[in-house]
Amino acid sequence: MSQLSAEDEAELQSLLKQLLRSINDKISDAPSTECAEEILLHLEETDKNFHNYEFVKYLRQYVESSLGSVVDEETKNLTRRDGPHAIGSGHDTLIHAVTQRTRDSAEYQQMMQTLKNTMTIVVESLINKFEEDQMRKEEMHREKQHNQSNSQYIDNYSDSDSSFNQSYAFIRQEQLQALAEKLDSSRPKEVRWEALQALCCAPPSDVLSCESWSSLRRNLCAALTDPGLSDNVLQFFAKIFSSSPLNVTREIYTSLAKSVESSFLSHKLSFPTGSASIDIYRPEISRLLKQIRLMNDFQKEVTTFWIRHPEKYMEGVIESTFSLLSLHHEHGSASPGTEKALEPIHLLALLDIKATWFNKWMHGHYSRTVVLRLLERKYKSLIVAALQQCIHYSESCERFTNETTDPPWLLETEHFDLVFDEWRCADSRSVQRGVYTGQELEYAFFVHSLCVLGKLLIYVNGRKLFPIRVRKRKDPVHLTDLVVILINIIYQHPKPLHSDTSHTDSLSPSCLVMEVLWMLCERTECAAECLYQTPVIETLLAPVIALLNGQQAKLKSPSATLTLIADVLARIANTDRGLSLFLYQKNLVVAHSERAVAADVIVQFTLRLLDKDLSSLRESDTSHTSCGAFIFVCRQMYNTCEGLQVLRPYGLHKAVAAAWKKTSSLLERVPTPVPGAAAETSAQDVQNMHIWEETLLDSLLNFAATPKGLLLLQQTGAINECLCYMFSRFTKKLQVSRCEKFGYGVMVTQVAATAPGVAALLSSGLVRALVVELWSVLECGSEDVGVVRPKPTPMDPIDRSCLKSFLSLVNLLSSSQSVWELTGRQPLANKREYSLREIPTSIPLAPVNVQRPSERNKMLCSFASQTDGFTDKLALRAFCFCDLFHQALLTANDIQASQIPFCITQTGIRAGSVFLGFKRRGGSEGLTDSQPLAVLLSEGVRRAVSHTGVQTTAHQARKQLLGRRDV
Repeated sequence: MSQLSAEDEAELQSLLKQLLRSINDKISDAPSTECAEEILLHLEETDKNFHNYEFVKYLRQYVESSLGSVVDEETKNLTRRDGPHAIGSGHDTLIHAVTQRTRDSAEYQQMMQTLKNTMTIVVESLINKFEEDQMRKEEMHREKQHNQSNSQYIDNYSDSDSSFNQSYAFIRQEQLQALAEKLDSSRPKEVRWEALQALCCAPPSDVLSCESWSSLRRNLCAALTDPGLSDNVLQFFAKIFSSSPLNVTREIYTSLAKSVESSFLSHKLSFPTGSASIDIYRPEISRLLKQIRLMNDFQKEVTTFWIRHPEKYMEGVIESTFSLLSLHHEHGSASPGTEKALEPIHLLALLDIKATWFNKWMHGHYSRTVVLRLLERKYKSLIVAALQQCIHYSESCERFTNETTDPPWLLETEHFDLVFDEWRCADSRSVQRGVYTGQELEYAFFVHSLCVLGKLLIYVNGRKLFPIRVRKRKDPVHLTDLVVILINIIYQHPKPLHSDTSHTDSLSPSCLVMEVLWMLCERTECAAECLYQTPVIETLLAPVIALLNGQQAKLKSPSATLTLIADVLARIANTDRGLSLFLYQKNLVVAHSERAVAADVIVQFTLRLLDKDLSSLRESDTSHTSCGAFIFVCRQMYNTCEGLQVLRPYGLHKAVAAAWKKTSSLLERVPTPVPGAAAETSAQDVQNMHIWEETLLDSLLNFAATPKGLLLLQQTGAINECLCYMFSRFTKKLQVSRCEKFGYGVMVTQVAATAPGVAALLSSGLVRALVVELWSVLECGSEDVGVVRPKPTPMDPIDRSCLKSFLSLVNLLSSSQSVWELTGRQPLANKREYSLREIPTSIPLAPVNVQRPSERNKMLCSFASQTDGFTDKLALRAFCFCDLFHQALLTANDIQASQIPFCITQTGIRAGSVFLGFKRRGGSEGLTDSQPLAVLLSEGVRRAVSHTGVQTTAHQARKQLLGRRDV
């Protein structure tokens, strides 16, 4: 190797490159050059593929050829020695001695010198080629920049770019010092550009740890204002943001924020206030937009790790952001004429229109505390500006109330949303938009402001920022004033809410305001301060009162607006405090200074909608959707006893029943479609009528939530149809409503308390379904499923797989009326044998399909606390009806145990503590009719009382059971 040929040098270069590529990940993660050297020194210990690298194989072969003979000779010399101190060939000392002698040999010294000279030549050659490649790349990049068209917007600083696309090189402290000097603003632009290129190829850890980092950071921030250097600086900042701790990234972020702020102050950019457009590809705007986008990306990512650092670092990031965004209050002012100052908040709103960064900052208590403290003490002007923008938008809408078109600065929001998706697409080949009108910038600022205010309102300290004084208003704006402003925005630009989830991110004003109002409704304290106030209720019901009085309501789309109003009213009425506000507080002026409660106004308007008796509202402006929405508001009131008491005099149940009967008759008269014949009613109209019929049935059904409401439902004559409708939803596992307070199980219990209700349940098929479901889980319960883990106790009072079905049947049989209607004076079958898959379909048939143990000892064993010796399968173990002790299923004088195997216990005995062990049919033991049921039940009650410790006389329980001969 002393005479290294060109072929050998090329081969060594190739092997060395292959090794470096293989360990690139490990070297790239090294924070410094010393750490990288340490990794290379211990590579054999940490890399399992070390001996498979071609370069390592080459070195092993070279050492073997150079020192093989020396090792063999030394081994022979050491093992041939005579005497007691001879070194054995199997000892570790032999290896140590041979290694030491080999390293002291002249051949070893010559080999190391030759290898060092050879590798020095190879490494220098690689470095030279690397520098040549770098210079060639820089030259090509420079030519590409000169030839690049300025009309193409290309994002070159995204931190999502792969770092492996660039060559990796270590850099010394002296080189970093030289780069910092070259980046000085007094140097030529070409020199600064070359220094930036070299800096971008250096590891960020080496750059941040150098002694000249302070001066280097100042020079980098100064280079941000240069159009030719800004992109390279941002690229380097993006690498630091993605790989450095918060104490370093905070310095970069604050420097970037100050640079953007100084650029806005020096350029004094503006945009037209009318429909004229502004081009964001203008060099000065494009450069600022890239810088703010990098800041916005960091704002959204920093929340994932700043809790691991001291609060001062987080506070520095937040304060620098607020200082930049408050620029338009301290320095920005509208230009006279048709132009307005372009502010940082406009560009931030274009990039993050729904203020995702602010939502993330307000999510955690750690950062939310700092944000609210800074807003209250130093940067309240930010909230003032957001509130001012919402007021300006609302007033602009009001000025165009009587116009047939939207305000000129109100853009088509669907197109606006699509534009943002396209513009923010990362693929540079996609069609990107670069021109925006002043109206669109103002609307983006409004959406951003609305999202910020909505997030503030849901927190206590955020609401403490109010009242706020704004320009052109004598009185400060309170919380209720802001809510009223938002409601007025809905009135001026309504848009029906879509049921499709793909529209949840719509940027229409009504959807955005409704999202804020929904958030307020979901929080009790927030709703009490913002919504449960007289001005808010008056604003919500102002169009309703105007229509009731025969006046023309100033609504652009009455049907859509009324639907949105009803949605908010229903959410308010769904809470206890909101319901009390609707029912008892006379805070609405109806006519001639007459005051009324909100419930009266709502129910009267609902009745007029049902009768289509609103002279001031055209028939085309009324729809089943708005009418159903107001019925739903009434439903939140009449499904409580207090609300039903207030609404009962109006006869709402009669009006809804009449509308249902009318709709039902219309559907019955719809002719069957015949191919080739012209249809009198379109398929869409028929579908809408079916939806309207189900809405009315659902509203009638919810009268059954209270005992008096159930009586009113029975009087309408629609109870059978309502319960059939309920059964159809019950089998589909559908919820009662979007403001659900209870499930259909509660309603079944309520309906089953009356004889007509039980009869309707029986005819609807619900009783049969419950019995079949219970028997199905008994026949195919958890015992037929493989055990994943052993149970903590050998036997449960009731199988968990059967519990839900069992409780449904218990709820059905929770009153004496339901028990009598379902079992009274009905023959109980008692077959000698049953088929394998015979399933009971009614309550009287259910007991005969189970059988009890024939021996008394086995029956008593089922009451014991320890049932280790009872190995029979117990299918029905928990038929315990706590409130049916005095309403037993005894329908004859001498009922035998084989006829009714239910266990009936007194109220107060723990459910599940008393159970009879019934064996599934098909066993070897037959039925025994010799013992009356009362004897067995009394024995069970006695043992249950003694087991649970309830101080109830078992003798009294036994006496009551034996004494009841008829029911």
